Amino acid sequence: MSFRIAINGYGRIGQSVLRAIYEGGWQSQFKVVALNELSDIATVAYLTRYDTTHGRFPLPITQDGDHLLIANDRIQVLNESDPARLPWGELEIDLVLECSGAFSNRAMAMQHIQSGAKRLLFSQPAEADVDATIVYGYNHEQLKPAHKIVSAASCTTNCIIPVLDLLDRAFGIENGVTTTIHSAMNDQPVIDSYHRTDLRLTRSALQSIIPVDTGLDRGIDRLLPHLAGRFQCLHVRVPTINVSLMDMSINLGRDTSVAEVNELLRNASEGALQGLLGYTEEPHASVDFNRDARSGVVDGTQTRVSGGRLLKLMCWFDNEWAYANRMLDVAGYWLQTR
Repeated sequence: MSFRIAINGYGRIGQSVLRAIYEGGWQSQFKVVALNELSDIATVAYLTRYDTTHGRFPLPITQDGDHLLIANDRIQVLNESDPARLPWGELEIDLVLECSGAFSNRAMAMQHIQSGAKRLLFSQPAEADVDATIVYGYNHEQLKPAHKIVSAASCTTNCIIPVLDLLDRAFGIENGVTTTIHSAMNDQPVIDSYHRTDLRLTRSALQSIIPVDTGLDRGIDRLLPHLAGRFQCLHVRVPTINVSLMDMSINLGRDTSVAEVNELLRNASEGALQGLLGYTEEPHASVDFNRDARSGVVDGTQTRVSGGRLLKLMCWFDNEWAYANRMLDVAGYWLQTR
């Protein structure tokens, strides 16, 4: 069965989601009917055809009036800032993939539902009043047909939650600190410029490592409530355009060793979490994980244990491509729930 999809917001994640549908074998399951983006259709077509990070689109891209043509598929391109005015009912939209990042609350999401969409999936953690926050491979079986507004969490929670769950069940977790070493994003200027909320984000993304705020600790609390309040989280942006690294320092509940931790994570990557969690002991750099669809890849060469219980882990993740693929995993599972 094919479901009718609309993408609201066509930035980095929206573009990656569309590309992943065509490159990842999702076309039989998802039919992209519409994109809503405030930019003009010529720019939408150009940014679809060419991508610095992910390369040229693998199929011909043209435009016909207000439609984007991908091979034989026609996708209507809308330019509507008010979700209450979107024609989701007329277009019989089964699911809106909310990728604009412009809002995160249920009230705004409900405007898409009132416009005729059957369901909405956020490409960010969103507020706590959504029907569910889902990390595919960890809690996706909690999705229900009655859910209307769901969050696919964030790229960082998708990376870290399955790992924390494995460690907690094997060793117990007392507390921890994480540092997300994240590639630059489009809320940063190329040269110093104004930013409406964060003085650090006025600085050039090309020249500095820049600390920014993160809500990852709240994401951990929401998804692993028995660990609420036990994690502090930091986040720095670095001058690369894609692929990030999760640096975790965790106090465990019992003594362990590097070998035992790596064996646990390697076995999970080859078993229950295959395709979602990776494990490597090769001497990698970040660029090696560009377009890696797994939520995270543990770098076993960097695992350290101090004093038996203080664990240091590093986990690579493509913050665009992996997350786009997880959104589609969540969407596919949810839409087929009965």
